[in-house]
Amino acid sequence: MRDPLAEPSDLIRSVSRALRVLESVGRAPKGLTVKQIARRCELTVATTYHLVRTLAYEGYVIRREDGTYIVGLEVADRYRELVTAFRGPPAVGETLRRAALDTGYSHYLGRFVGGQVALTAVAEGHRSPYLEDLVPGFDEGAHATALGKALLATLSVDQRHRYLREYGMRPFTTATLTTTETFEADLAAGDRRGMQLEMGQFRQGVACAAVLVAPDKDMERRVVLACALPASEMMTSARVVRAKLLTVARSVADGIASDN
Repeated sequence: MRDPLAEPSDLIRSVSRALRVLESVGRAPKGLTVKQIARRCELTVATTYHLVRTLAYEGYVIRREDGTYIVGLEVADRYRELVTAFRGPPAVGETLRRAALDTGYSHYLGRFVGGQVALTAVAEGHRSPYLEDLVPGFDEGAHATALGKALLATLSVDQRHRYLREYGMRPFTTATLTTTETFEADLAAGDRRGMQLEMGQFRQGVACAAVLVAPDKDMERRVVLACALPASEMMTSARVVRAKLLTVARSVADGIASDN
């Protein structure tokens, strides 16, 4: 949701409209006609036609034989570039892959991007439940994931509460924490435990644990490491999970440091 009060005075309307068109097409995997795009974006058909033609020329949308438009391959190229930039140096990606292979658990990196908690790298493990939402760029549910908790724990109480007010505390499951009071108590327990933890708060039957990799005065340089596993395994293996996470976190920190 765009904040109209934050609109820059030098906003280039044609660029803004083109991005709205691209977003609308992206939300419709079966494709949209120019008239459908115009209606969804609240634009004239003539304006939409020019924008779509330009996006098609640049490869960001594709016109199919039935006259509908779908997302073009240039979008996939930009996403791959985003994933590479998010992941960081090759040594970090290799550390995550090795950890996922050794433990069987999916491992994740996260950091603040533009002031928002975002998942920035993933290595899938065969013993972890598949979580289709958790891909690089995922930026929702910080209050319901251990990764989000570990990053929010680095903020001051006031900063944290502003974040939660702005992005909300959506109940992903019946176990999701939806008040700042319960959330603060949960973070305090995580501090005492030496890792942030969630059990079924983001997805029923799934648990996630996270530790801080790289503390920094600059919030955008803070990095956390998390892993996901069946909740039943976390209940019996929390100490082992913490020990392995801390070991992997040290390797990730070394990989990040070597690139600086």
